[in-house]
Amino acid sequence: MLKENHDLNDALKQFLKALHNEKYYEAHEALEEGWHPLRKSNHPLKNLAKGLINGAICFEHLKRDRKDAHRKATSVLKSFERHKHLCIEGIEEFELFNKSCQKIESLKKFHNL
Repeated sequence: MLKENHDLNDALKQFLKALHNEKYYEAHEALEEGWHPLRKSNHPLKNLAKGLINGAICFEHLKRDRKDAHRKATSVLKSFERHKHLCIEGIEEFELFNKSCQKIESLKKFHNL
């Protein structure tokens, strides 16, 4: 069970840990907690965080082998693809965002997405 977390740094750390452990739904939930304050304040990184959230959940669809999972995963992953360019050196929490993007990219390759 993940603790409620509105701190972006901690949310990103929980996100990465959950991705590493193939707990994609938990990764989604962890970063969503950190995303809510970004969304509410219209923070410039809200879309990057949302793209990562959607990236994580697409792998949950594949993990659960849902009906039409590959097509759904590809569709959900579009949010990540649209916003990954926002991960540039100098942004808040760059190292954690960058590691998160790299992990999503490696999972894409592994799943042929």
